[in-house]
Amino acid sequence: MTESNAPTAQQSTANGGLPKRTAPFLTLTRRGFLAAGALTAAATALAGCGTAPDGAQAEAAEGRSGTQTLRVGMEAAYAPYNWQVTEASDTTIPIENVSGAYADGYDVQIAKRVAAALDREPVAVKLSFDGLIDALTSGQIDVIIAGMAPTEERRQSIDFSDPYFEGTYGLFVREGSPYEDARTLADLSGASVVGQKGTKLDDIIDEIPGVVHMTPLPSVPNVLAALQQGAADAATYNMENEAAYLRSNPGIVPVRFDEGEGFPDVVTTGVGVAKGNDEMLAAVNGALADLSDAERQELWDGAVERQPE
Repeated sequence: MTESNAPTAQQSTANGGLPKRTAPFLTLTRRGFLAAGALTAAATALAGCGTAPDGAQAEAAEGRSGTQTLRVGMEAAYAPYNWQVTEASDTTIPIENVSGAYADGYDVQIAKRVAAALDREPVAVKLSFDGLIDALTSGQIDVIIAGMAPTEERRQSIDFSDPYFEGTYGLFVREGSPYEDARTLADLSGASVVGQKGTKLDDIIDEIPGVVHMTPLPSVPNVLAALQQGAADAATYNMENEAAYLRSNPGIVPVRFDEGEGFPDVVTTGVGVAKGNDEMLAAVNGALADLSDAERQELWDGAVERQPE
């Protein structure tokens, strides 16, 4: 990671204040079921077509029992979507490229369901978020399950499954900040705002009129540390994890925008699949379709409860 932890500022000329789409705390959309025959055919077709056919990579693609693995790219540092732990449990999978480490989180539970549909054993591959797409297109990983939004720019390089999560964005400021009482995005004009590199948490900053758009940082913990230390006036965040962020980061508070005056964007995350791999995409969508809204909510709630402070 070459990104500096010391943010710098550049003035944005973007306009904001778009109408806000009202969204609940968590909306998880169930997709229609694929035919069982199509799903079985997809899994069968995939069983022998790994992206690393020989050498050490081929050995890594085989589980201990001879079952082919599903290499899942993620940060393992983006709770409650994914994080790293040192002990195995019913909710973890091994991290292939970090000795003795395991991944947990909502993404990991989704990865388990996808791998089961493909008759594979899931393993995480820990990578920087902005390196995930290159890793997928080069065959280093089989899928991306990392809380990644299917933006138009990303769709030019990879395909995405149906959404497996939806939420909304917000802004944190320091307690006592002059921006604490902001009620519209325009009230943040002149504020220095920071977000996570390579994500919509950085992109949405330009929706604030007259914002000072700071150089993005590599991870959410870096972003919140910059806010706490006074290097930024405000920081973007995913509102579905607000309670956990507040517990772990004393001295920050959320901006409570008036109805229709905050970010209109909706967080939508999907599984990233190599372009043209229609069999994989169909199998992933089938696995997601098999998850009811209640099951998704249960998996999310469990991840929020387990996530590290």
